[in-house]
Amino acid sequence: SGSDTGIGHALAKYLDNLGFVVFAGVLNKDGPGAEELRRTCSQRLFLLQLDITSAAQVKEAYLKVSEKVQNTGLWGVVNNAGVLGFPADGELLPMSTFRQCMAVNFFGAVEVSKTFLPLLRRSQGRLVNVSSMAGGIPLPRYAAYGASKAALSMFSGVMRQELSKWGIKVAAIHPSGFRTGIQGTSDLWDVQEKELMENLPADTRQDYGEDYLLGLKSYLLHMPAYCDADLSPVLSAILHALLAKRPHGLYTPGKGAYMSLCIFCYLPLWFYDFF
Repeated sequence: SGSDTGIGHALAKYLDNLGFVVFAGVLNKDGPGAEELRRTCSQRLFLLQLDITSAAQVKEAYLKVSEKVQNTGLWGVVNNAGVLGFPADGELLPMSTFRQCMAVNFFGAVEVSKTFLPLLRRSQGRLVNVSSMAGGIPLPRYAAYGASKAALSMFSGVMRQELSKWGIKVAAIHPSGFRTGIQGTSDLWDVQEKELMENLPADTRQDYGEDYLLGLKSYLLHMPAYCDADLSPVLSAILHALLAKRPHGLYTPGKGAYMSLCIFCYLPLWFYDFF
C-alpha cells in the first residue's frame, strides 16, 4: 500500500527490478506516482486503486489479487501507506489529526492485513508493517503519529505470535528520518496549521505564546533537511523481511533508530527524556 510516493513508490520499483510480481496499491490510480510506475516498471507490475480507509477498495483489491495469483497464494503484504499530520505538541493537535492518523496508519493497515491473510496462509508468506521510530519511542510533537504507529507495532508483535502456527512470518520496520513525501506539501501544512490555530482555546494559546506557535511551521519547513534522501536502508530491510529464511521481528533502518531504542529500553526514563 502507499505506492504513490516515498518508500512505497521506491519499493514497488525496487522489487519490480528484482523480478517480483508486484501489486502496487495507490491512493490515486490516475495520479503522477501511479503514472510513473506505469511508465518505468515492467509488465509484471499491477496497479491497484487502494485507499486503505475504504473497506470496499480493500475488498476489491483482494478480489483482483486473488484472481491473478489463483492457487499460488500471495507471498507478501507490505503495509506502508501512512500519514504524518501536522507535527505539534499533543495538547495543540485537533482531535481530527489523532483520528486521521489512527484511520490510516493503524485501522487501514489492520483492514488490509485481515483481508489478505487467507492468501498469505496459502503460501506461508510474509506480513511486513512499516511503522516508525516514533512507534517505538516517545518523540516530542509526534503524539498522534507516534501513537498510531505504536498501535501498528503492537499489532505486528501480536500477529507475529499468533500467525506463526500457519508458517506466516511478521515483521515491523521502524525507520528513522527519511525524506519520503509523508511530510506533505506547503499547501497541506497551511490548511492543517489553520485548523490547529482555529481550534486552540485562548488560554492555551496564551500559555504557549505566539512565537512558539509560529515556530511550529518553521520546524516543519526545516524537517526535510534532517531527513535522509537515500531510502536504500529501508528497502534492504523490507527485502530481508520478505526473503530471509529467518526474518527479524523488528528492523531499525536509518541513523539513530537503533541507538535511540536502546537508550529508551535499557536506561532510566529520566535519562531518555533528557537525551
